[in-house]
Amino acid sequence: MSRGEITALVGCMSSGKSGTLIVHLKKAAYVKNRRLMLFKHTKDSRSGDDTVVSRDGKSHKAIAVNNAQEILDRASDLPEKSVVGIDEVQFFDDSLVHVVQALANRGIVVFFSGLDTDFRGEPFRLTAMLMSRADKVERQDAVCMVCGERATLSQRLIDGQPAPYDSETIAVGGDEMYEARCYNCHVVPC
Repeated sequence: MSRGEITALVGCMSSGKSGTLIVHLKKAAYVKNRRLMLFKHTKDSRSGDDTVVSRDGKSHKAIAVNNAQEILDRASDLPEKSVVGIDEVQFFDDSLVHVVQALANRGIVVFFSGLDTDFRGEPFRLTAMLMSRADKVERQDAVCMVCGERATLSQRLIDGQPAPYDSETIAVGGDEMYEARCYNCHVVPC
């Protein structure tokens, strides 16, 4: 049995991570008899419990789980060369690193997507740990919602204003709560 490949799809809000994940999964589905599973954390309730939907309208059936161990349990009977996708990895705890490695060691191809930095511009620890174990890392960017330049940061907004540094690290939300911003337009008040 050969080790499965791990691919990281990371970037800021609105950079197309989930859409790219769905494209990779749909391409993988063309291989005859290849099994496929997409997982998301139950904390991400933006598109319901059984679907991952990208901002550009791509969608894929998903299994909502409460923790990383549930992924391993649900994927226990997948044969070698199957494909597992995991969306929004920043919602999981560090045990996801073990789960991703265990799946790859069984010959399963793993794609995961997630934010590489939080709204402060600081790395998400889990995403960084997963990226360091990935065979491929695709870092995606977006368009700054202020100036139109290349955006690599996620700006959290509270009542339309930049969230202060001491705000909660993870808050589930969409375009009403986050904007893609470039380094020059990204603001984190103290």
